[in-house]
Amino acid sequence: MRFCSLGSGSSGNATLVEARDGARTTRLLIDCGFTQKEFDARLGRIGLDTADVDAIFVTHEHGDHIGCAVALARRHRIPLWMSRGTWRAIGAPEFDDGLLQFARDGESIEVGALQLQPYTVPHDAAEPLQLCCSDGAARLGVLTDAGSITGHLLAALQDCAALLLECNHDRGLLAASSYPASLKARVGGRLGHLANDSAAEVLASCRHDGLRHVVAAHLSEQNNRPALAAAALAGALGTSPDEVVVATARNGFAWLSLG
Repeated sequence: MRFCSLGSGSSGNATLVEARDGARTTRLLIDCGFTQKEFDARLGRIGLDTADVDAIFVTHEHGDHIGCAVALARRHRIPLWMSRGTWRAIGAPEFDDGLLQFARDGESIEVGALQLQPYTVPHDAAEPLQLCCSDGAARLGVLTDAGSITGHLLAALQDCAALLLECNHDRGLLAASSYPASLKARVGGRLGHLANDSAAEVLASCRHDGLRHVVAAHLSEQNNRPALAAAALAGALGTSPDEVVVATARNGFAWLSLG
């Protein structure tokens, strides 16, 4: 199994997970927060096109995550998973039979060579779900768009060989930013986004000897710096910041393999 990002930030998010089982290759797209044209261009940069995507999982209805996912699924007949709450929040659109599948907290999903485990998180969306993916040999944990830490999300992220963790903001930079007070309260609140130190706390609770890759994701361009996010996660790992991958809004990050 391997994974990469086509971009991660408030301007758009998309993570691609690939697993192989013999001659079969399964590619899952987690979120698609771009226009169709931009998504095609970003996918082309890694040598793929839409025909290579086998399934889409949307974590929640915010535009930087759902983007063109509905149109993409309809146009190319790609199976699409989301929570029922997310579906209602986007207006309960109709799909051809079997194209839309509802995901639920704790209910496993089989997609080709991948097993998916959705889990709930605290965020200001209708029914947000984050995701763990497994090929049967290793697990990838994805956590973005969560305002606070819960025992439920920590339990979901145990024993992962790779973790993609939201490092949205540095608390000091957010406090000093030009954001209005209401937006600062939302971003830094219980249902907002994870700060660097909160992401480090998650990592410290999930760290184990088999953890191979740690990615800092969904950084705010105004209220964070890559070096600050990397340093926070490196502190939880007890290693150098160079060991932490930082996803960018423009390029995401290149493929990382789990074996």
